[in-house]
Amino acid sequence: MNFKLVRNLLFGLLVLGFLYYAWQYISATDFTIGGKQYYVLFDDAMISMRYAYNLAHGNGLVWNVGERVEGFTNPLWVFFMAIFQLLPLPLGEMSLPVQISGAVFLAANLYFVRRIVEHFTDDLLTMLAAVAFTAFYVSLITWGLLGMEVSLLALILTATIWLILKNGLERFTPWIYILLAVSTLFRIDMAVPYVVILVVMFVAQKQHRKQHLMWGIGLLALFIGGQTAARYLYYGQWLPNTYYLKVTGWPFSLRILRGLYALWWFIYFSNWVLFLLPLSLYFFRRDWKLTLIVLVIIGQLAYSVYVGGDAWEDHGGANRFIAIAMPLFFAVFTISLDQLRRKAAAAFQSTRAAEISSRAVWAVIFIVALINFNLLNGDWRSIDRWTLNLRPDFVAGSDHNLQIALALQNTTLPGASIAVVGAGTIPYLLPDRYAIDILGKADPVIAHEKARAPMSIEDVPTMRPGHMKWDYAHTFGELKPDVIVSIWPGTDQEAAPYLADYDYAAIGNGIKVYLRKGSAKILWDKVIIKN
Repeated sequence: MNFKLVRNLLFGLLVLGFLYYAWQYISATDFTIGGKQYYVLFDDAMISMRYAYNLAHGNGLVWNVGERVEGFTNPLWVFFMAIFQLLPLPLGEMSLPVQISGAVFLAANLYFVRRIVEHFTDDLLTMLAAVAFTAFYVSLITWGLLGMEVSLLALILTATIWLILKNGLERFTPWIYILLAVSTLFRIDMAVPYVVILVVMFVAQKQHRKQHLMWGIGLLALFIGGQTAARYLYYGQWLPNTYYLKVTGWPFSLRILRGLYALWWFIYFSNWVLFLLPLSLYFFRRDWKLTLIVLVIIGQLAYSVYVGGDAWEDHGGANRFIAIAMPLFFAVFTISLDQLRRKAAAAFQSTRAAEISSRAVWAVIFIVALINFNLLNGDWRSIDRWTLNLRPDFVAGSDHNLQIALALQNTTLPGASIAVVGAGTIPYLLPDRYAIDILGKADPVIAHEKARAPMSIEDVPTMRPGHMKWDYAHTFGELKPDVIVSIWPGTDQEAAPYLADYDYAAIGNGIKVYLRKGSAKILWDKVIIKN
């Protein structure tokens, strides 16, 4: 039997299995309302979609026409999304090709995971296990198939690592820096793995240090400097508005504590024994290749701590910063598991019984780990979502926002100003309405203010980076939106003085919002006043 053919066939079946699962996942995230089908991405991705819509329709790279605020951190991904905005599709279906592209990127990523593992071991089951862990890791699937650039960044990172392993210490290739430099246009914080790889390669490839300095530092300076200059010329800010929103305005020490808190629970619920297992590889081999991969993973963990983690840690699993390195984690995890299995079998003189027993133990650990890594926050409902017995994570929120958007479409006129907490889905589906972001992603006034959420060590577990600033005097008092969709939980008393100018009204089945009294942009005959 042709072993290579069997190997390729089994890998191909795994990829097909992933693509089938991806399609089922995407199908589980769509909505049919009034005979029309809607595909909705993760709300932050829908913010990028509104920018992409305006760009594709000649309005510039803006959230609201005529206002230049960089409420995104993924410029090239927005340009990528803008391509789809030119397709002859209804607005509600425009997210589907973005989801499909995410599936394609994640599938391509599996090839490089395979190649990385095969560089270290020829064991078939080890390779298949690494691919399976990556293919069916719920966090990677969630971010990748709900429209975030995570799918492409994970692909670029694994492709870069494979390229480095392929060339070894003998050959230098500038492509590693070209790939990583381009990736910083998708997210500027890809500079973190860029720098880690540059430092490791500079130390390891002594004979090519000059090339690493020239290409590595040169391209990093060119791409970071170029987009920074372009940002300042277009938006008048040196950094994205979201940077000021998430990183500034709250104590550095609390931000680090919040990041450490989030990392601790991520490792805890991933099972810290399994999470630290890859470090056992250092008992068997200590070389620059292993060090490179481990340091890239640690770099992403450290960056997550630096920015205070993400806003959705309560959902469990790897956040957007850590998720791009998880394919590398699964590669070294399975390689370490294979090394331990081999050592255990060798301890019994490699008898057939020892080989079978070690394989059986390996299989048990694989199954336990596969379930454990997807058992988010220890909640078994996450397994039901993973197996699609329940609708995937974040879909309920997308459904709610979609219902609100459609109701506002029927009860407001074009040009109406709408204040939202979720700044993605509702503004995107209402491109001819003026959107106001209560939490400041697209509002530089709020983004540059201090955090309003409680700031103490006791409050660390409830902190949500990027969701801790609001200013009702500015948003409601000065901007006076025609519609306030909702206010931030726990701020009722603060909002009350401004809500006196609004009627609490039902605009659809179970949908209640605040409508500015006397607004000419409201179709008052289609709403029911509740107060």
